[in-house]
Amino acid sequence: MNAFHLAFAHLRWTWGRSLVLILVGALILAVPLVSQTLLRGSEEALTRRAEATPLVMGSRGSQLDLVMNAVYFSKDRAEPITMAANEAVWNSDLGLPIPLHTAFETNGARIVGTSLDYFDFRELDMAEGRMFAVLGEAVMGAAVAERLGLEPGDAVVTSPQNLFDLDGVYPLELGIVGVLAPTGTPDDEAVFADVKTTWVIAGIGHGHEDVITAEEAEAGNVTANAALAEYNRITEDNIDSFHFHGAPETFPISALIVDPYDERSGTILRGRYLDASNPLQVVLPEEIVAGLVDRIFRIATLLDAVTLIIGVAAGGAIALALFLSWRLRAPEMATAWRLGAGRGTILALAGAEVVVLLAASLCLAALIVLGVQSSGETIVSWLLAL
Repeated sequence: MNAFHLAFAHLRWTWGRSLVLILVGALILAVPLVSQTLLRGSEEALTRRAEATPLVMGSRGSQLDLVMNAVYFSKDRAEPITMAANEAVWNSDLGLPIPLHTAFETNGARIVGTSLDYFDFRELDMAEGRMFAVLGEAVMGAAVAERLGLEPGDAVVTSPQNLFDLDGVYPLELGIVGVLAPTGTPDDEAVFADVKTTWVIAGIGHGHEDVITAEEAEAGNVTANAALAEYNRITEDNIDSFHFHGAPETFPISALIVDPYDERSGTILRGRYLDASNPLQVVLPEEIVAGLVDRIFRIATLLDAVTLIIGVAAGGAIALALFLSWRLRAPEMATAWRLGAGRGTILALAGAEVVVLLAASLCLAALIVLGVQSSGETIVSWLLAL
């Protein structure tokens, strides 16, 4: 007990050094556990959402980019397809097509243009407000709404893709009419609107309304980029003037989620798009994500080895710091020896100090790991959206 009392007293006296040693020790212990927690969480989130998505149709090319964009709303973008693909699936009577248009953003969140079938497919519920019903309305994922501090009745403005737009297509103000309940999936990080609304953002559809300036909207709660000069607003007075130019089947979408009516229908549908000359492809997200997860864990094995080497090196540095500290305390130990303290007492003092530092590092590491575990779904969802 006296050894621990003296150890505590010395660590309090050298609190700066002690704090550094505790932090370093906690990081050495926590990093491998945190990395494994995030990797396991990512694997579960990836596979769970992929397994819940039967088929994805998109432009022929990178299957991984197609799946990551259509299923997780990442920034990986495949070549767009047209609504003709949607009509082809409808006419085949093999499954339910759900269009996705993910080309635009607002305040760092992906805008997902889709149909109401998406919300039934993903089993999404409203936490506040209602579902979008007309052009210019949007519902927000729980995480986006919390991050921006917005609720039904507020508005966001789409981010311009090109500040030097020569086509006269301005960003669009989206009125928020609802907020979705949190799900711990990429849906929490997205803003949803009707696919026709994204076509208005793209300039395919437009109305005959006056362009309003950002200064005119200062009285309302509108979230916009600092560089934004002007944008379009769809209101009850001008919504009837909005129209689209061209045939709807030629309008772009990013991809289709296809929910086959049964296993046989899914097999037939996939077979129709196996021809390499077909500009469209149908992929099974579960297979694509399984390959991605396998590659991730191969890399993780290498990272674990690197972490182990770094941990050993850091542990050696801590041991060296303790050794040098005890060398500096040599006069103090000599005094203790003259007062009758034996080798056992001096070793007990050194051991007690190591035990206290290790116990404090373990407690701090446990807090770090518990913190990551408690917010793991949010972290994983944010990482998937990058």
